[in-house]
Amino acid sequence: MSKLRGFTLIELVVTLTIVSILATALIPLGQWSVKRQQEADLRQALREIRAGIDAYKKAVEEGKVKVSAEATGYPPNLEILAKGVPDITSEKKRTLRFLRRLPRDPMHEDKDIPPQDTWGKRSYASPPEAPQAGADVFDVYSLSSASGLNGIAYREW
Repeated sequence: MSKLRGFTLIELVVTLTIVSILATALIPLGQWSVKRQQEADLRQALREIRAGIDAYKKAVEEGKVKVSAEATGYPPNLEILAKGVPDITSEKKRTLRFLRRLPRDPMHEDKDIPPQDTWGKRSYASPPEAPQAGADVFDVYSLSSASGLNGIAYREW
């Protein structure tokens, strides 16, 4: 007669304890990794939008975009960067687009609102320490109240 041998209760408890300790250690690592990816996405989105704002300003300075005399030369809203504006120097009236699409703030939790509403906007007339929206968009910032892994608030990036 052969003797069948299985796992003892002690062996099962020790194994489950080790697995739960490993899982507990990996969960924060996974959360850190997700946050790090969101921060990389935020940096990229800010770079894209700011480059689009600068390209719009340059097009105004080059006389390609029609603006009023009292305008600052910055775009009146973020949507115009993706929708485009007519090039007044072009005979074919081609459209100048400064972004393929407007990125959304990856730190913004509500995914149902349009991308342009996920960003805080600073007008040219507002001071950097107290950004306010106005007649134009000079800069953008995240509306998130959280801080990054580096300890700096996302609003200040």
